[in-house]
Amino acid sequence: MWRKTGTGRNTKSFWKTIKSEEDLEKAIKQSYENRVAIFKHSTSCFISKTVLKNFEKEIENSDEQNVSFYFLDLLAFRPISNKIAEDFGIRHESPQLIVFENGKAINNASHQDISLSQIL
Repeated sequence: MWRKTGTGRNTKSFWKTIKSEEDLEKAIKQSYENRVAIFKHSTSCFISKTVLKNFEKEIENSDEQNVSFYFLDLLAFRPISNKIAEDFGIRHESPQLIVFENGKAINNASHQDISLSQIL
């Protein structure tokens, strides 16, 4: 299933979008219930698009249901990406996947290292 985000991008329906600091706070709070994965994506980068597409296929082929997936458009919401880097001590990269549990970043990966295995 596809849906349109506020950034004009069609996204898979399992993504929750982060468009504000409040959205980020909700995602971090959600990590106390189950793992949260935030995919930081550059909509103008071919590598990021390719990695995103491959990651989405992995999710679709998985039966994992104990993870909440969040999508952050880096070009539209760069200050939020910077806040993640500052608050959690994670160097910014793009594309990047950051996994949270109990309010803490427990894993992160970038580029071709992004995989569902980072979450599980």
